[in-house]
Amino acid sequence: MGERQALAAAGKLEGLKRSVAAVIHGKPEAIDLVIAALLARGHVLIEDIPGVGKTTLAQALARSLNLAFSRIQFTSDTLPSDVIGISLWRPERGEFEFLPGPLFTNVLLADEINRATPKTQAALLEAMNERAVTVETSRYALREPFLVLATQNPVEYLGTYPLPEAQLDRFLFRVSLGYPAREVELELLRRGGVEEELERVQPVLEAGEVVELQRAVRRVKVAPVLLDYMLTLVHRTRAHAGVALGVSTRGALGLHRASQAMALLENRDYVIPDDVVRVAVAVMAHRIVLAGAEAAEGWSRSEAERAVITEIVRSTPVPL
Repeated sequence: MGERQALAAAGKLEGLKRSVAAVIHGKPEAIDLVIAALLARGHVLIEDIPGVGKTTLAQALARSLNLAFSRIQFTSDTLPSDVIGISLWRPERGEFEFLPGPLFTNVLLADEINRATPKTQAALLEAMNERAVTVETSRYALREPFLVLATQNPVEYLGTYPLPEAQLDRFLFRVSLGYPAREVELELLRRGGVEEELERVQPVLEAGEVVELQRAVRRVKVAPVLLDYMLTLVHRTRAHAGVALGVSTRGALGLHRASQAMALLENRDYVIPDDVVRVAVAVMAHRIVLAGAEAAEGWSRSEAERAVITEIVRSTPVPL
């Protein structure tokens, strides 16, 4: 696909947003962030209570892109092989045959990832990072494009294994859908849900076009003054009095790539300061470790992390 075709595909992104928004009502910013993560070849951690549309969002995105969709409901007894797959001995052929697990898809919903043991979490997160898995002595590449939407309930702790900071760092974004607005929820009640809208979703982009758009993200121009602005935000997390551990270099790279993806999503081939501001909290809040009394647990901790990054962004001069 050439440059002209890539630009034509970029024009379809508005149609993609409309397609997902026809099912997920009243959450345009969350939709933009998930699509931006896909364009940036990143993954998303959705930290939210049950029943606010996480599964529906993943399904609507997969259908809009004509991509394969899988869901794993994690529990404490979920094994790495339940995610990756297994090798079975075939005596008639005298060799092992690999049977792929649900990981081999395009859009994977990893539901309640914090209910899986650290060993199973590590198997999934390694695949997310490497985009391939090794079974015995064989290495298997995952499909492209590949997007993981992992969820966790921040207010429930019994039988959970919270993701450590090093594994949280593997997610490009952490987002929260939250409750819908009253008028949106009232309309959902009138219609009896979104099942009919989901069934009517038609593909607006194909897998090959998505892969080309992912390549196009790397070509989005970022002015040196904006690179300096991004690095200033990152460095301020490391110097903040309420932060014990600031954003990593991987987080800085994520901020850069996410800003490029947001620019392309707005049909631009250059980044503006607004792109950086829009993604900053989603990229950086889960990558800091709070110090002292601010280091609470669960939802309050997440809110405190977001508040710190919001304060840093608001107090940092934006380049003009």
